[in-house]
Amino acid sequence: MVNSTQVSYFTLAAYFDSGTFKYLYFMIVMSLYLFIVGVNVLLIVIICMNRSLHEPMYIFLCSLFVNELYGSTGLFPMLLVQILSEVQTVSVPFCFLQIYCVHSYGAVEYLNLAVMSYDRYLAICYPLQYNTRMTSNKIAVLIALTWLYPLLSCHIYVIYLSTHSQLCGNIIYKVYCDSHSVVKLACSYNQVVNINGLIVSFGTIFGALIFIIFSYMKIFLVCFSGSKQTRQKAVSTCTPHLASLFNFSVGASFELIQSRFNMNTVPNIMRIFLSLYFLTCQPLFNPVMYGLNLSKIRVIGKSLIKSKALKSYNKFTH
Repeated sequence: MVNSTQVSYFTLAAYFDSGTFKYLYFMIVMSLYLFIVGVNVLLIVIICMNRSLHEPMYIFLCSLFVNELYGSTGLFPMLLVQILSEVQTVSVPFCFLQIYCVHSYGAVEYLNLAVMSYDRYLAICYPLQYNTRMTSNKIAVLIALTWLYPLLSCHIYVIYLSTHSQLCGNIIYKVYCDSHSVVKLACSYNQVVNINGLIVSFGTIFGALIFIIFSYMKIFLVCFSGSKQTRQKAVSTCTPHLASLFNFSVGASFELIQSRFNMNTVPNIMRIFLSLYFLTCQPLFNPVMYGLNLSKIRVIGKSLIKSKALKSYNKFTH
C-alpha cells in the first residue's frame, strides 16, 4: 500500500509493451489527432468567416466544434507522450487536470446537444416566430450556460476530489485519468465524493436528455400533422443531431459501465477501445457528419478548398 502523503504520481496500467510498434501507434494516433484538429478548425473558420452561416443553428454548431477541440486536446497530447514513454506515469496535478477536461468536455457536449435540440424545436414548431424567439441575446445566454455551468461545477468537483481523497494507491487501470479510478484508490470509501461525482455526471446527462426528449416529442408531433416540406426540413436538420447524440451516448455509456463495473474479464485492447471511444470518435464523427449533411457548410467548404487549391497552384506555376 502507498501512504497518502507519498502519492505524487499515478501509474497508468492499461498500457502494454508494444516494442518497436509504439512508433507506428504514435504516428497513427498523431495523424488522428491532426485530422480531428484540422476538420474542426476548418468548420469553425467556415462558420465564422461566412455571414450566411451566422444563424443560430450554425453558431451552436461552432460551439460544438470548439468543444471537440477542447475534449480531444484534453486526451491526445498526454496519450502521445505515454505511448513513447518507457514507464506510463502522470503527476497528480496533471492527472486532476485531465479529469477536469474529460468531465467538463462530456458535460458541455450534452448541454450543447440539448441547446441544439431546443433550436430545432423552435425552428420546426414555430417557424414564423423563430427569429423573435431565438434572439441574439438568447443565443449568447444559452452558449454561456452551456459552457459556464460545466466548467464551474467540474472545477468545484475536482477541487473537492483532490482535497478530500486520501489515497493509499497510485495505479489507475486505464490509459488516461478519470475521477472514479481515483476515488477507488482512496484509503477508505468516501461516499460524499462518490455521490458528488454521480450528481455532476448524471445530473447533467439526465437533465439534458429530458430536455432533448421533450423537444423531439414536440417536433415529431408537428411532423406527423404537418406538411411534407416540414417533414423534409425536420429530417435534413435533425438527422445529424440525432446521430451525434446517439454516438456520444453510446460512447459515454461505455465509459460509465467500465468505470462502475469489474471489466477484468474483458480483453485489455477492448477496454482501451471502449474507454477512448467517446473522446476520439465524437470529435471525428461530428465534423464529418455535419460537414457532409448540411448543404450550406458543404458547398461553402468545397468552394473554400477549391479557391485555396487554385491559389496554391497559380503561385506554384508562376
